[in-house]
Amino acid sequence: RLGPIDAIHTRIGAADDLANAQSTFMLEMTEAAAIVHGATDCSLVLMDEIGRGTSTFDGLALAAAIATQLHDRNRSFTLFATHYFELTEFPARHERAVNLHVGAVESGHDIVFLHQIEPGPASRSYGVQVARLAGMPNALIRQAQATLQALQAKAQQGQAQVDLFAPPPAAPEPAAAAADAAQPLLDALAALEPDTLSPREALDALYRLRALLPKATP
Repeated sequence: RLGPIDAIHTRIGAADDLANAQSTFMLEMTEAAAIVHGATDCSLVLMDEIGRGTSTFDGLALAAAIATQLHDRNRSFTLFATHYFELTEFPARHERAVNLHVGAVESGHDIVFLHQIEPGPASRSYGVQVARLAGMPNALIRQAQATLQALQAKAQQGQAQVDLFAPPPAAPEPAAAAADAAQPLLDALAALEPDTLSPREALDALYRLRALLPKATP
């Protein structure tokens, strides 16, 4: 139930205006500017994914500032969708704000969105899983997953820069097992002193090394 409203303002990214030299992000900011200038405390505002058309830090800074403007100055009834986890701290500083998220259930690599609105922030995002559902190649998914893990690890260490364009991780192979099997050969080779061996001792050592070769896997 909504009380009387004087206007409905939306920024949902449904269209671009490249033909008129309006980039995606410029159009996003133009529409957002119109909203923060025109919305009142009797307006309904729907904002989707503000700040995603520029760099991460720029976008996050703008999204936080726009959310604050709508809450503190416009005081509009606002639905503000975002994937910036940092913004889920917004209600802790703004008494009229609450977090809600769409429920989802994971099963292995599969994910099902429940189309249910639940209280509180989401525990995580599901971008890589959605990309998998969309049919992205496995190598691409492995690369994205590895990059995501690296970004999360760097963020925890206070470092933000990682190699976003590293080759995708190779498909799982028994490489570790092969390395373990070759270790006795490497140890025996490292222990040899070629300059001290007689011809006969060198031949015997060669036979010993050959005996240590890992058996070929069929």
